[in-house]
Amino acid sequence: MRDQIKDWILSFYQKGNMSAEQILESDAFQNHQLLWTLGLFVAMIILSLFVWILSRQVMLQLVHMIADRSKTEWDDILVKNKFFYALAQLVPLFFMDYMVSIVFAFYEDSVENYALRVIDVVLVFVILISILRFLNSLRDILQQKESLADKPINSYIQVSKIVLSIMMVMVMLSVITDKSALKILTAFGAMTAIILLVFKDTILGFVSSIQLSANDMVRIGDWVTMEKFGADGDVIEVNLATVKVQNFDKTITTIPTYSMISDSFKNWRGMQDSDGRRIKRAVLIHIDSVKFASPALIERLSKEKYLTEFIAKRQAEIKKYNDEHGYSADSLQARKQTNLGLFRAYMEFYLENNPNINQDMSLMVRQLEPRELGVPMEVYCFSKIKDWEPYEGVVADIFDHIFASIHAFELTIFESPSGRDMRNMVKGLNA
Repeated sequence: MRDQIKDWILSFYQKGNMSAEQILESDAFQNHQLLWTLGLFVAMIILSLFVWILSRQVMLQLVHMIADRSKTEWDDILVKNKFFYALAQLVPLFFMDYMVSIVFAFYEDSVENYALRVIDVVLVFVILISILRFLNSLRDILQQKESLADKPINSYIQVSKIVLSIMMVMVMLSVITDKSALKILTAFGAMTAIILLVFKDTILGFVSSIQLSANDMVRIGDWVTMEKFGADGDVIEVNLATVKVQNFDKTITTIPTYSMISDSFKNWRGMQDSDGRRIKRAVLIHIDSVKFASPALIERLSKEKYLTEFIAKRQAEIKKYNDEHGYSADSLQARKQTNLGLFRAYMEFYLENNPNINQDMSLMVRQLEPRELGVPMEVYCFSKIKDWEPYEGVVADIFDHIFASIHAFELTIFESPSGRDMRNMVKGLNA
């Protein structure tokens, strides 16, 4: 095709029996040579854009239609990771690679070679992007298999990405310099020791930033906590060398990027993306106040809305058990309700009817191991409200209710003696 287009252009300058070499050397053609090249270049760009649009419209729509109709999941994953979108970019690049020889038909081969190198570098880069997206899809497909659930698939894929990226970079450098990839690799090997020594921190930061990005460990806007550096706030910047965190007191902590990989830190994004924020707080009950519930206490508490049905059902179960085993109500071995057990049940019902608590997530009021400070009773649930200030309001409302209502169950909260308690005790002894 190159020769046909070249002959067609030269036909405009044909006079008599002039040969092609004579036409190329003629003044008329020399004056128009640049214009013809520019025209062919513009035509190549326009045709390449047309091919690019056509490949996207036809190829992508066809692929999406097939993926939507098929029952397999792997093609949907490839579409999700935009693998076919990357492949569609290859069509116009191959077309441009073919057209370059036509555009620069009237120039020396060196000009054509330079243009081909530029296109080939872009072509290799797009192929690399396509391979990386395919590996992402392969990772997603393998992670769905139960037999591979406990395997570090992501690590294997990351190593493959690094190796392939290095290989493709070598190929691109080989295309640019017109040298073999083996020579470039040998040159880099000889410089490795110097590069590692001079650019150690930069290399560590570069590798760390790739790992942070590949593993999606930190994003701008994430709330992170890293006690080693005193960081507790939102990430405002992630770059090659540092990660900047604006703490809640508006100070800014700068953390080396490599430390985000080598040390542990807490990212609260999982909580922010979930359906609730955890409430996990305990009150200490004075052990001496825990006792069997008296009939008067049971009768009084059975009038409470949350406990009426619960107490009736539990009393029936206790009576049945004691009758079957021959225990009298006053027997120590007989089953009885305690004021602490009633309070735990009351708080569970209270949380279940609290509109600010997510009922689809874990919810319990549990008794922890007794300590010298009393019996810890812990509230464990999840608030629908996750923003800091209103969340603290939800927690405060729950424990305000606990402190105010616990006396109705004839329980007391443990607290260490204060100076006032000591003074009152001394006054009592002196009275």
